[in-house]
Amino acid sequence: MNASFGIDHPLIAVHDIFQLRERLIAMGFNMTAIGKHPWGTSTSLAMFDGCLIEIMGMYDDSLVDEVPAGDFHFGRHVHEHLLQREGVALTALHSTDSEADARRAQEAGFELAGHLEFGRDVTLPDGRHDKTKTTLALLPDSRWPRLSFFLCQQHRPELIYVPQWLEHPNSVFGICGITILADPVRQIALVEKFSALYGAAQCIEGGYRLITANGQIQLLSSQRIEDVLGILPDQVLEDGQPGIVGIDLSYGDATLLRQHLQASGIGFDEREGVFILRLAQDVGNTFLRFYPADAS
Repeated sequence: MNASFGIDHPLIAVHDIFQLRERLIAMGFNMTAIGKHPWGTSTSLAMFDGCLIEIMGMYDDSLVDEVPAGDFHFGRHVHEHLLQREGVALTALHSTDSEADARRAQEAGFELAGHLEFGRDVTLPDGRHDKTKTTLALLPDSRWPRLSFFLCQQHRPELIYVPQWLEHPNSVFGICGITILADPVRQIALVEKFSALYGAAQCIEGGYRLITANGQIQLLSSQRIEDVLGILPDQVLEDGQPGIVGIDLSYGDATLLRQHLQASGIGFDEREGVFILRLAQDVGNTFLRFYPADAS
């Protein structure tokens, strides 16, 4: 299971959530039905044990200022980033105690905008109806808005991590890392920011690596990202600000994963058991990379 400040879920904002959801299903992910937040965003999830991938669109941009957390408006943040381009607009870090974890984040230098509580109706596999309870602690970054984070505490995890919902036909079972695009100068500032939570960073080719309670964070230059992941979309390069451009996932069965990727028609490469989607544009300007279980 995940622990506080581990990678919980990057939030990939796209113009057509229906299309991306169908694409991910074709790739072998078990996606939830599209739901709605009260601040105008629509959502669908691929859930794992202690983390998930969330794709998000807009269903009503007149609601973007609803349910603020201090001066932070979740819906407006996503909407404004989506107007610029598709991609990860916000990322959740796992929390086991949102109040205590928020205080720790503030001590580490993160800005706390406020807390936000909400729930969503769920129908369990046995037909029972219930409602989740979630508390978010918003940690916006005014310098680099795409690297804004929020702490996510699930008060009723038994309604989130339901065994049947964690099973994916492609055998993917979790997140094992994220890749952040940042030039060398900004990498130094980001290392300082993240080290306060995760400890000393390790120097690697093209950047740095930090270890969280659930996967690694890599800060890499554009050249290094194109060497290991693929050609960055023009929109991402023109954006100019640091942001998450890659998500690493763990899988259990190479044959199943290969079959589903092939059947989906999506372009991918396979290198010594690691599968990499060729085009970040296929998943909202976000490269997906899949590692075997014994390598994650």
